[in-house]
Amino acid sequence: MAANALDWNRIFFNDLPLEFLGEVVLRSVIMFVVILATIRASGKRGIKQLSVFELVLIIGLGSAAGDPMFYEDVGIVPAMTVFFVVILLYIGVTSLADRFVWVEQILEGKPVYIMKEGRVILDAFKSSGMSKDEFFGALRINNVEHLGQVKTVLIETSGDFSILFFTDGEVKAGLPIFPHLLDNKTDQLLSDGAYACCDCGSVGNLSKGKHACTACGCGEWIEPIDSKRIS
Repeated sequence: MAANALDWNRIFFNDLPLEFLGEVVLRSVIMFVVILATIRASGKRGIKQLSVFELVLIIGLGSAAGDPMFYEDVGIVPAMTVFFVVILLYIGVTSLADRFVWVEQILEGKPVYIMKEGRVILDAFKSSGMSKDEFFGALRINNVEHLGQVKTVLIETSGDFSILFFTDGEVKAGLPIFPHLLDNKTDQLLSDGAYACCDCGSVGNLSKGKHACTACGCGEWIEPIDSKRIS
């Protein structure tokens, strides 16, 4: 019984032939590509401070480190080979990304504009995988009360927001983004005046009745506000 417990060939190789290490290398390469492709396809949300490569490294090495600890049929040497291959892939991919801009853009993506010159870019929500509620939440965290305070918003490849604000003198009436104000939206205007589109945030002077936004086709409106931003 003691001899079986200290069977070094089983502990380190699980009685597998050395040729199996070649299969481990192939499996590691395939899984690295699968993990990378999956994360890229899921968009930028959730990555935040971690780069795509760091997240792949954590996922790949996490499983490789855990399995040989308690699975009898997983040898330590194959797991160490996974570590070696994944780290080499990580170093190689990051080196290529540092050397070639097009490689970095393919793997990390490009920054995405959500707003430009105070106008919301609706198509950007599809490409970034972000909802408007998440967008408004990120603006509220940065002390934004309405879209008229914001000039440009960019989602970086890390998932962080870069925001440029209008100066106090440039602030204009805009779509309010706090939930209790958004609840006041309507598709039937009761009086003439300025209204903000609830979809794209465009502001215009409208007569009472029903209207479709000329910029996005939305039919829901809300009264804009023009308060200055308190930083």
